[in-house]
Amino acid sequence: MIAANNITLRVGKKALFEDVNIKFTEGNCYGLIGANGAGKSTFLKILSGQLEPTKGEVIITPGQRLSFLQQDHFKYDAYPVLDTVIMGNQRLYEIMKEKEAIYAKEDFTEEDGIRASELEGEFAEMDGWEAETDAAQLLNGLGIETELHYEQMANLTGSQKVKVLLAQALFGNPDILLLDEPTNHLDLDAIAWLEEFLINFDNTVIVVSHDRYFLNKVCTQTADIDYGKIQLYAGNYDFWFQSSQLLIKQMKEANKKKEEKIKELQEFISRFSANASKSKQATSRKRALEKIQLDEMRPSSRKYPYIDFRPNREIGNEVLMVEGLSKTIDGVKVLDNITFTLGREDKVAFVGGNEQAITTLFKILVGEMEPDEGTYKWGVTTTQAYFPKDNTKEFDSDLTIADWLTQYSEIKDATYVRGFLGRMLFAGEDGVKRVRVLSGGEKVRCLLSKMMISGSNILILDEPTNHLDMESITALNNGLIKFPGVILFASHDHQFVQTTANRIMEIVPGGALIDKITTYDEYLASDEMARKRQVYTMQEEDN
Repeated sequence: MIAANNITLRVGKKALFEDVNIKFTEGNCYGLIGANGAGKSTFLKILSGQLEPTKGEVIITPGQRLSFLQQDHFKYDAYPVLDTVIMGNQRLYEIMKEKEAIYAKEDFTEEDGIRASELEGEFAEMDGWEAETDAAQLLNGLGIETELHYEQMANLTGSQKVKVLLAQALFGNPDILLLDEPTNHLDLDAIAWLEEFLINFDNTVIVVSHDRYFLNKVCTQTADIDYGKIQLYAGNYDFWFQSSQLLIKQMKEANKKKEEKIKELQEFISRFSANASKSKQATSRKRALEKIQLDEMRPSSRKYPYIDFRPNREIGNEVLMVEGLSKTIDGVKVLDNITFTLGREDKVAFVGGNEQAITTLFKILVGEMEPDEGTYKWGVTTTQAYFPKDNTKEFDSDLTIADWLTQYSEIKDATYVRGFLGRMLFAGEDGVKRVRVLSGGEKVRCLLSKMMISGSNILILDEPTNHLDMESITALNNGLIKFPGVILFASHDHQFVQTTANRIMEIVPGGALIDKITTYDEYLASDEMARKRQVYTMQEEDN
């Protein structure tokens, strides 16, 4: 059990949390939700002891071990992968290292022998002999191949480091597990593995995530942060949404009835207060009026952008023909004879773990990269808007947001441009912010504004949900569902893919393409998908 007791955190004059009292109990997975800036990550840092509150305390059941997902991807660069995972149980790792140091001594003393015996006993009690096997199983489950287990962390890619740090947090069956955005940078297979792990995890989990499908799959309780308070709801994200909307509706209806009663009482008092025969009744109604209190209807801190992609031109029957595209990068063939044709109603999700291949294909299709072999041809009625995974170059500028967006608009009118920024929650003085200093989420919203103002009938989006909060993801999801043009996109958000795509493509290891006109859930359940995964698993084992 872990509990927050009267937790208050002030940043300057602003109270991020005010007298928060909440208890998280064993056997539950809590989804911690709230708008960007509500303090989700900050609250996890308070619970984990990384941040001291202004007032209050965190209470943990004595003897229980807490583990949390590290956010510094370079912290363990000097260590081997397997050691990094075992460090998830710091005491066990300390015992292992002390044992190694003692046994490595040339002048082994009697005191060393006694100390080694004590350590061996504690090591056995902590299932130390299974530590490397358990760590390896976690790594393999998350997609880190066995040959990487003894590599230095510094030699791993960013996404591989994320998986190792996640394995570290999960290692050793912690009593309390805190996970801040654990699905970020994970491929869909790794996310599915994590879902099953958490579903079968018996202890306390508190997780922050913008992945609605993930929260619905793993969470038994939802803790909603809004206006410095945390309200607990039974059930997953969808249940919270339905419950919170029902509560708002009930409060509005109750207030409406109270307002009608207030009006009725006021009219009676105004009409009969001067009438001697009715004075007692008027006085009675005054007392009744004083007792009526309207429920406070504070607007939520959540803000939903308005995302609406409107093509300037209807798309024709000829959309895109791709013939025999191949590309090798750093000696690895990422695309191998890719061939497909798009129709005018296609919304294609590119899925699977081969992210480099997907990004490479998108860059070729928008003219940022040349293929080694093959051709592609866009239809004459098509216009493309591209959302890159890496947007660094887009914002390497000292322009203000308004000036930055104006350069992509055919209509240079300031009011017109600011209208698109307003839809994406850039209001008032936000327009004069320099794009170079924007946060990750603000940059994404700028790029979506750019795509909307372009009026394109083809949208190409490479991981657009990264850095977005739940409200923005929902708005983007809805915008793509109603978009009348063609979409090519990649995303790790299961619900986003399932509700948007009507065609699934996967570029498998080696660069070949699987292409199915189907929903994402149907694709995952298909026999061919199961056989393909078995084949590639066998190939990896043979290698």
